Order: sequence, then structure tokens, then C-alpha cells
Amino acid sequence: MAAKQRVDQQPGFVLHSYPYRETSLIVEVFSRDHGRVGLVAKGARRPSSALRGTLMAFQPLLIDWSGGGEVKTLIRAEWQGGQPLLGGQALLVAYYANELLMRLLPREDPHPELHHAYGEALRTLAGGEAQEVVLRRFELALLQELGYGLPLEEDVDGQPVRPDRFYAYIIERGPVPVDDAGIEEAALVSGRTLLHMARGDFSDPDILAGSKALMRRLIQHYLGGQVLQSRRVFTELIAFPGEPS
Repeated sequence: MAAKQRVDQQPGFVLHSYPYRETSLIVEVFSRDHGRVGLVAKGARRPSSALRGTLMAFQPLLIDWSGGGEVKTLIRAEWQGGQPLLGGQALLVAYYANELLMRLLPREDPHPELHHAYGEALRTLAGGEAQEVVLRRFELALLQELGYGLPLEEDVDGQPVRPDRFYAYIIERGPVPVDDAGIEEAALVSGRTLLHMARGDFSDPDILAGSKALMRRLIQHYLGGQVLQSRRVFTELIAFPGEPS
């Protein structure tokens, strides 16, 4: 049996919650120092519960919990403020980020840098930054932090990526220089795009389009065939260039 632990004042965000028994919730939180943690919020669905207005997605919380099993017991959650409520397309983009974390981040696998990147993504979405730019930065941080590794500045032979060349990006290996003759355009990425991605610079529309195509392939690969519900919502309900797919 896992040893019981008590964690106090842990910065975190609610990723997902669902009803448990008659009055409680199971809450998946993304904490700074403990990663993704499943918590039972006892009585949280009661009208009188102090947790009803606190366990909101996309809001910074300080969370206390205890327990030794896979799902622990939520003791307290305090709203920290400072994060405007998201709406419209920004809200859907944030749901997509949450779903990626739920699907790809194992429980109790700490990633403080990814936690920071997630919080920064929420802040920039609320601040009105271009949603596709926010997504590309977050997706890169997510895959890099989870250890998948994304070589962007060197090719598979250890040579510097050249901005004037095209590359076939081989998943789990990296960029392979190619002569683009006879290669499907969708399989190619320019060296210029890779170098701009390494710098986190998506200001050029061509760079943004090329990085979106590459990140779509990588995300789909690491999801292993899982279908994202947020992507389905974008496809069925919202048709706009920044769809997270």
C-alpha cells in the first residue's frame, strides 16, 4: 500500500472533473510539484459546499490534499485570482490544452516547467495573443517536457539545420535532409520553419503554417490513435483557421 502523504498549499489547476457518488466529484488537477493528481472532492456538489465556486478550470488554485492511493482526498482549494475568465475560441483552445495533458501526462509525474508553460498559455490566451501561436508554444513545451525530444536545430546526422533546405521530419529521430523532388509536400518541413520553432518565433504566417502541420503529425503519433473530443468540437462547431488540430 502506498504511504499516505499530506500536501499543503500546492499551486495547481483543475484539468477535468466528473460526478462521484451522490454529492462528490473526482477532480483531476495539474499541480506544480506533483504533476497530475486525482482527488476526491467530498460533498463538492452540495449547494452549501465552499468548493462549488472554487474548482473551476483554467484558474490558479492553492490545493491541499492527503492520502496514499491512486486517488487522494481533497482537503481545501483556494482561488488565487489574477486570471481573467476565458471565453469564445480562447476557451475552446484551453480545453484542448487540458485534454492533451489528460491524455499524455501520467499521474504523479512532476513537470514544474510544463506547469509554468501551461499557466503562461492561459495568461496569454486571456491577454488576446494569437491562439495558434499560444498552441504551438504549448505543444512544443509539452512534448519536450514529456521526454519525446524534438530536434529542431540539428539533423539526424548532427549537422546544423539549414534554413534554405527542406527536411523530412522522422518521428523520434528528427530532420532528414531531402531533395524535395518526388516527396509529398505534406511530409516536408523547411529548415527555416524548424529554426524558427526552436526560437519560439511564430510571427511569420508561413512558419506558423509549417509548424502547425508538423505538430499535428507529432501529436497524433503520440496520442496513439486516441480521438480528442475538443478537436471534434472544433471540427463540428467552429470553423476558423486557428483550430487546434
